[in-house]
Amino acid sequence: MEQWMNNEVKLALPPDFDTTQLFGNMDENIELISKHYDVIVIHHPDELLIRGEQAEKAAAALHELKMVLADGEQLDHQKLPYILELCDNGISYRESRINKDILCYTHRGKPIRPKTLGQTEYAKLIRNNDVVFGIGPAGTGKTYLAVAMAITAFKNKDVEKIILARPAVEAGERLGFLPGDLQEKVDPYLRPLYDALYDLLGRDSALRLKEKEVIEVVPLAYMRGRTLDNSFIILDEAQNTTKEQMKMFLTRLGFGSKAVITGDLTQIDLPRGKMSGLKDAVRVLEGVEGVEFCFLKDGDVIRHPLVRRIIRAYDAHEPQEEEHGTDI
Repeated sequence: MEQWMNNEVKLALPPDFDTTQLFGNMDENIELISKHYDVIVIHHPDELLIRGEQAEKAAAALHELKMVLADGEQLDHQKLPYILELCDNGISYRESRINKDILCYTHRGKPIRPKTLGQTEYAKLIRNNDVVFGIGPAGTGKTYLAVAMAITAFKNKDVEKIILARPAVEAGERLGFLPGDLQEKVDPYLRPLYDALYDLLGRDSALRLKEKEVIEVVPLAYMRGRTLDNSFIILDEAQNTTKEQMKMFLTRLGFGSKAVITGDLTQIDLPRGKMSGLKDAVRVLEGVEGVEFCFLKDGDVIRHPLVRRIIRAYDAHEPQEEEHGTDI
């Protein structure tokens, strides 16, 4: 990278470097980079010429992207903005070893890897601790990565059983108005857990393991009175537990078991005045040995780029006072 004159930087390209992936389809990548840094990027046969007040920052980001491509990775609509965000904060995507650790493979052979710094830390905490809370907005992979880690633990024979639980907030009077037996009434609340299982294991394999009761997908209320040994237990949507339900769940943990609790504190559906069990657990369990918290951010969102912008817009307009009952 060569400083040519004020606000102009030259970035050398290897003779055999294919700029197709760097520039993207119809130059969409380079347009995003130019807009992000408010620069002009001019492509010469053996170099890029970057002009603008932030030319150095843009050149550093382009160098990072060039090296990511040289490592054999692809740039997509999620990865590119995230790498730029890391560069803006002085963090190297490559040196952070993001996307290097394969957690498991889907039934179609696709490798599942953490895609952000937050997800990398989340997977590390799950691997090294018995109780981990994954807290963050929608789209950060909280549940999916936890299920991937559970399947890996089962395949490695670290656990004998996988239990996936969710609170059914409507499981009071309103549930009675729905057609079908109890299982049919609660199944819609458990659908996201089934979706993750089917994607990772394949529908047939997941159903076979469920029939053998190796995998259980149950409403949280079904956990009462049980002691769970040699199990990987996931509690999803934990922001919708009460304090009593959270305590009940955490005290089910038996020998050889691991628990992951996931939730989003901005999407509490409990009646007003009811304290969220997840919110209470953050206060009560802080500093307890063996319990770890991973707080994922909007930068860890791996859905459509618009999802991240929507989350940031809502965060900017959130009222300052605490909602849903007692402050923590």
